[in-house]
Amino acid sequence: RMLMQLYRQIEDGIEQCLYVETSEPFTREEVDRIAWLAAETFEPTQTRFESFLTPRHVLEIGPRLNVETPFSSNAVAICHAMGLTKVTRIEQSRRYPLSDSVTEEVIVVSHLDRMTQVIYREPLTTFDSNLSPQPVRIISILECGDIALRELNSELGLGMDDWDIAFYVDLFKRCARNPTDVELFQIGNANSEHSRHWFFRGKLVIDGHEMPASLFEMVRAPLRAIGNSNSVLAFRDNAGVIRGHEVSAFISEHPGRPARLIRKDGVWHITCTAETHNHPTFVAPYSGAETGAGGRIRDNTAPGRGAMPLAGVAGYCVGNLFLPDYQISGEAIGGEDLVRYASPTRVLIEGSNGVSDYGNRFGEPLIGGFTRTFGQIVNGERREFRKPILYSGGVGRIQAIHSEKNRPEVGMLVIRIGGPAYRIGVGGGSASSMMHGANTEDLDFNSVQRGNAEMENRANRVIRMCIEMGDENPIESIHDQGAGGPSNVLTELLEPVGGRIDIRAIVLGDRTMSVLEIWSAEYQEGYGLLVRAERREEFQSICERERVKCEIVGEITGDGHVTVIDSENGTTPVHLNLEQILTGIPQKTNLS
Repeated sequence: RMLMQLYRQIEDGIEQCLYVETSEPFTREEVDRIAWLAAETFEPTQTRFESFLTPRHVLEIGPRLNVETPFSSNAVAICHAMGLTKVTRIEQSRRYPLSDSVTEEVIVVSHLDRMTQVIYREPLTTFDSNLSPQPVRIISILECGDIALRELNSELGLGMDDWDIAFYVDLFKRCARNPTDVELFQIGNANSEHSRHWFFRGKLVIDGHEMPASLFEMVRAPLRAIGNSNSVLAFRDNAGVIRGHEVSAFISEHPGRPARLIRKDGVWHITCTAETHNHPTFVAPYSGAETGAGGRIRDNTAPGRGAMPLAGVAGYCVGNLFLPDYQISGEAIGGEDLVRYASPTRVLIEGSNGVSDYGNRFGEPLIGGFTRTFGQIVNGERREFRKPILYSGGVGRIQAIHSEKNRPEVGMLVIRIGGPAYRIGVGGGSASSMMHGANTEDLDFNSVQRGNAEMENRANRVIRMCIEMGDENPIESIHDQGAGGPSNVLTELLEPVGGRIDIRAIVLGDRTMSVLEIWSAEYQEGYGLLVRAERREEFQSICERERVKCEIVGEITGDGHVTVIDSENGTTPVHLNLEQILTGIPQKTNLS
């Protein structure tokens, strides 16, 4: 592997460095072509192979060496389309000039994303990080009981309460085996309040009296009261579906191939969904908000056998702003320095930017929204939006014939499409289900995702082509990849029939990821699908056309288990009975 550098001057004396990795040396012609591409065709004098800055007075910040960034995957695809097939990776760093007033500390506070970036003390000569993945661990529950699970619960931020710990200790004792840390991490995230809503669906006991309905039943009550005549899907898929009408739509005459658009009549329903991304936005406003929008777009895409998102809305609820040099009437409380979390002002500015930027890059208009700030002393108690609300909602459309998912059948292929695996969004399901401040700072930060709207757009185009096939849609079932990563989305696809997954079929953007991280990190912009084996090549060709990785990760077996194998070493990191970890879990009782 060879590594070359190109430097480009950008605003305020800052320099951008492009590190280009190739499988073998470039020819003179290839060097000229990569230089032309780096110059973006209109600033050739601002780009060269030597730095514009004095080396000793520069701070360079770039991506972690073990992580191939979304920028790299897109840039490499462009290079290959130009015939520069020797390019294997391209990363960009920023080089900041230092001075008496602009110190290293100032730049780090303002520009370093410590989750995805590091400081380069010297120009890179290789992307090799010399890091090794952490091995799978066996957790000694049979020998140590709940002590072993409590320690792991704290170490990995699983978010389990006393009821959870007692339930799972008993489960593995009945199974007469010790679980792996991969299994427990999956259970902690996939069965978190964020993902499964056990508290929301649980029995409510207030002052010793059991309430007649759970919180979830209260939310469903209005729909039951008016009947379901206008509702096609509610409370049981990635998005709700409202009954639509027969309309004319422009679709491709031959989906998956170059073709003209034709008008076709059919019944299209309206999809609608909303979600909050409160915890991630509190930790990292821009990234938390943009991935809130991205996750909601995937929810709009993944009901039934696939749908099309159309437009979005956004909302923000924060505490008192206490703007510098601008007094707002009535702001009597708040304004503290939140060391681990973002201030209300940062949430409004950076969160708004995150939502809008993601929608712009994906191609979905933001057509409405709201903002609320509130903080008061009410009856002697403080009432304020300390943990902000980041609301993302949207509407879309789905063909009536695709409104219901097909049941998994033995032999169906389990497929994952979208971006490669990164060590981001680790433990998001459990972290966002905990009281803020209960988790450690590092685990809070690890749980925040990073978005890649272009990859989302590519995956969306694949799904759209399948939808436009109408009755011939190859997608039998689809789920979006969110909190809990593949461990959640692929398990949902297998339920209740069961299936087998090869963890090594998942494409890695970070080759130092452990099996636990590959299986349970969110890493955004992904979907899980079921496709019949005889449609495999057809579906792969659609993905190839849109430059989307098509990972054939497993198949439906019908054994009632989610089984994950590691084909590199022949081990089985996960073998869980779906009835025991999902469908058969008893209802929780919530005391207040």
